Order: sequence, then C-alpha cells, then structure tokens
Amino acid sequence: MALLRDLLADLDDLLEPGRYRDFCPNGLQVPPPAGLDAEIRTVVTAVSADRQALGEAVALGGDLVIVHHGLFWDGDPRALEPPLAERLRLVLGAGLALASYHLPLDGHPTVGNNALLAEALGASSAPWAGSGDPAIGVEARFEEPLPLAALASRVAVVTGREPLVLPGEAERPVARLGIVSGAAAGLLPRAAEDGLDALLTGEPREPTRGLALELGVHAICAGHHATETRGVQALGARLARHHGVSHRFVDTGNPV
Repeated sequence: MALLRDLLADLDDLLEPGRYRDFCPNGLQVPPPAGLDAEIRTVVTAVSADRQALGEAVALGGDLVIVHHGLFWDGDPRALEPPLAERLRLVLGAGLALASYHLPLDGHPTVGNNALLAEALGASSAPWAGSGDPAIGVEARFEEPLPLAALASRVAVVTGREPLVLPGEAERPVARLGIVSGAAAGLLPRAAEDGLDALLTGEPREPTRGLALELGVHAICAGHHATETRGVQALGARLARHHGVSHRFVDTGNPV
C-alpha cells in the first residue's frame, strides 16, 4: 500500500511532464474521494481510458488507473458529451483515481513507448531530434542492417499483429529506424531528411504510401494501440517495485 501523492510524485519526477507542450493534461486527471492522501493498493494500467478499460479496472479492484490516452483533450467540447460523461460516472462511482501520461511517456529514454519498442526489436536507441523538442521518438540502430521483410516479422512479434508495410526504395535494408508510436506518419519526410531507412509508427495517412515510394523510406504501421502498450506497463511495474502496490495491465485489444 502507498499514498497516491507518493506514487504521483515518483511518476512526475521520472517523466518530467512540464518539459512537454502537450494536447492534454498530464498527471492526475480525476482525484479519488480522499484526494492525494488516498491509499493505493492496486494500480491498473491501460492504453486508453475507454469504458471497457475502466470497467475492467473496477472489476480488478483498482484504486489508481494510469493510462496513456486520458479523458480530456484540447479541442474537445466544453460540455460533456455522453461517452465522456459515462466514463466519468464509472470512475467517480467507483472512487477511482485516474492519471494520464501522454507525450512524456512516448519520449522517455527508458520507460517510453518508443525506447521500449526499440529494445524489443533488438536495437539500440537514442532520442530522435526530428521527432520534436523534446524528442518524443527515437532513432533505433541495428548492428547488422535488416531486410525489410525481416524487420516487419520482428515488428509483428513485438506488437502481436501484422503491420502494414509500405515499402520505399526497393531492397533498401534497415540500419537506422525512426520509431514514433501512435499517429506519426507525417514525420516520414523528416525521416528521409535525416537519412533514416524506415519509420515505424502506428497509423498511416492516405499519402503515406506515395511518400514512402517517392522518398525511398519504408513506412511500417503497426497500430496506434499496439505500439503504445509498453510504456504504461513499465510505469505500473515501477510502482509495484518501488512502492509495494499490486499492478495489473488491461489490454482491450484495440485493432486500430
């Protein structure tokens, strides 16, 4: 058991959310009835705070839910629409605390989605300046360049799904791979500018196929959800290790 304030302080120190200009509030989004003095025994992590994930968190006896995609986003209507209202009723009715970490969790060099993807693919990695300031993506490097088909097979194993592969220059092996999880297909021109061989992200855009061919850079799109499952699990594992809480991960299996 630990106090909510101590868990959040640990995560804030680790992720430094104040460094990022984000599209959503990072950190605590919904406080529990006892506020920061709430006692936390079970932490549940999930990629997104949708009703399925929140319902499973309640069923698992969660006290704190940590997600990558939280409840509130810039540009959303100011009045609650029915889906968000139902999610809030579920959280508030169960007395859950809910915290979200978005770009800070993409960009962290050890527990970030992108660094963990690079590690799982068998590559070393460093922040990729072309992905923003601070960088949210990484440049992954392989000791031996991989044929595109071999890299795609590794991605399938790591993400648990077959990626959409949009080839660039024919027969171009991959030694330098940009990894930016989620929806970062728009970075393909920057990947070409920086001399990368391929870009791994979650979602494609309609122009992605043509740009890959024209720029000569491979695009591998492995699913927004599937590329962002590792970071929240790493946070939950950290809290369990450092604070003695129980951790459960909820995977909703979102195919997008």
